[in-house]
Amino acid sequence: MQIPFNKENLPILEALASETRMNIIELLASNDMNIKQLSEALGITSSIVARHVRQLEEAKVIKTKHIPGKSGLQKVSTLAIENINIIFPKKVFPDYLVKEVSLPVGMYTDFEAHPTCGLATAHSVIGLDEPKVFMDSRRMDASIIWLSKGFVEYRIPNPLTENQQLALLELSMELSSEFPYSNNNWPSDISFAINGKDIGTWTCPGNFSDTRGKFTPGWWSDNSSQYGLLKTLRITPYNVAIDGDIISDESIYTLHFDEEIIKLRIEIKEDATHVGGFTIFGKGFGNWDQNIEWKFYYTEKK
Repeated sequence: MQIPFNKENLPILEALASETRMNIIELLASNDMNIKQLSEALGITSSIVARHVRQLEEAKVIKTKHIPGKSGLQKVSTLAIENINIIFPKKVFPDYLVKEVSLPVGMYTDFEAHPTCGLATAHSVIGLDEPKVFMDSRRMDASIIWLSKGFVEYRIPNPLTENQQLALLELSMELSSEFPYSNNNWPSDISFAINGKDIGTWTCPGNFSDTRGKFTPGWWSDNSSQYGLLKTLRITPYNVAIDGDIISDESIYTLHFDEEIIKLRIEIKEDATHVGGFTIFGKGFGNWDQNIEWKFYYTEKK
């Protein structure tokens, strides 16, 4: 689970702010347990345990299922998520002017796709497991695309003029790996290139369906990819970083941002250690209601 640092997610943060609830999570990480078992393991009354379990359920950290017992069905608690990533507010760059480009995930200009693969709008599937569907005219309306191996390449016109100097570029997108239906533990080495130059690789940990995506439409199967992780690529005068971790020595000076067309390639290389595909979530899918977002921070040349 990935959540922004805001008041809407206060119930999740509050649910974690308790030693008892932390102990419950640790116990459930080893075995599913009912209220009585948790009470005995923690040495506190069942009524107190039930209150803590209820708060964890409301925060969707754990879930309850019914299984057959000696005297009928019994309620058993189990972990609903494997991790929580908290996205803190980003630092603002007040000294720079900014131009933004919002690029729909289906507006790629080149691709190579290998099954399992496909794309869908927020209302229906466009096509499954046939690479030719990636040329379907409806791809422009796609809100999610996925492939097991290959690449998609996007091109945008450079929004800066000759009198504007690029100082920093930020690219953000929601990504997961690709697995038939879903697999929360399915690493994949996703590589990025700008204007034909490799700028680094990020290993995505999985293809997530432990909980429904916040914006994933209701008709989409619970067992299929629900959301990704929001990743931010930052290209500076010194290096390239993803979420603050440096992944390349390339910079805004080596990646030819003076060209009229800027190319972005997202790829699973054949020689990658983890060939686990990728899924790109756009507006109408996942946990972040956004396209591939470009932010060009710049100054006016004197």
